[in-house]
Parts: sequence; C-alpha cells; structure tokens
Amino acid sequence: MGNDSRSDLPLDSTVVAEGYARWSPPLKQEFIDNAHNGRIGQSLVKETDSLRIWETHLQPGERIPVHRHVLDYFWIALTDGRARQHSGDGTTHEISYVRGQTRHFCCPEGQYHLHDLKNIGDEVLSFLTIETKGGPNEPIQL
Repeated sequence: MGNDSRSDLPLDSTVVAEGYARWSPPLKQEFIDNAHNGRIGQSLVKETDSLRIWETHLQPGERIPVHRHVLDYFWIALTDGRARQHSGDGTTHEISYVRGQTRHFCCPEGQYHLHDLKNIGDEVLSFLTIETKGGPNEPIQL
C-alpha cells in the first residue's frame, strides 16, 4: 500500500460566521427541536450490537437536518464536494471534501456534537458514516 492515503489530507474548513451570525429564526428553532435527533445520516444501512452504518447522498442545495452525535464515529467522503455546516456552538463552517477522505471523531462521556450539513456544491455530495457502540455514551434511540 502506498503513502498517498486520502485520510491524511487536511480538512479544508473555513469559519464563515460565529456567534449565530446570519442564522435564521427557523434554523435556531431546528437546533432546539432536533437537540436529540440521532439520525446522523439519510439512510441507516445496517445496525448491529457494535455499530451503525449510515449513508448520505445530498443533491446540490439539499441538507441533512440538525442531528446529534453521541457515539464515536468516522465518515468517508464518497465524492468530492463542498458543504456548509452550522454547529451547536454558533459557528458556521464551509468545508471542502475530497473523495476517499476520512475523519474519526470521539465523543467523550456526556459530550456530543450537534450540527446540520448542506451541499453547497454543484454535484452530489455522498458519505458513509460509521458509529461505534460500546463507548462511554449510550446510543440515541432512533
């Protein structure tokens, strides 16, 4: 295997707003309403005692609603693309993805990551996301 792993590529992410700047009232309300939404992808492909595998294929302009990560997880970008993400801390990021790029995230006990994701590119933006059970937090019931 070569040394050109796409998982080593840095995530190209730019903060475009902070302090909830330019967030609409409906978006702010969605963060309240979906504070415990555990559907982190569009389709749950497989669930076992140890993991959940999600698939997401966002058309240009399409977004996945606000959702909460409580389990350790990683994602794999299946396509190149660009997205805008609003996060529960009030920041808005614009992110570029490269096909094959991966990232791993840990959710320490009692912590979580709350965000949405919108495809702001011109092509379909696709991911596989794998959550691993058995960590410090219980899975959110779907």
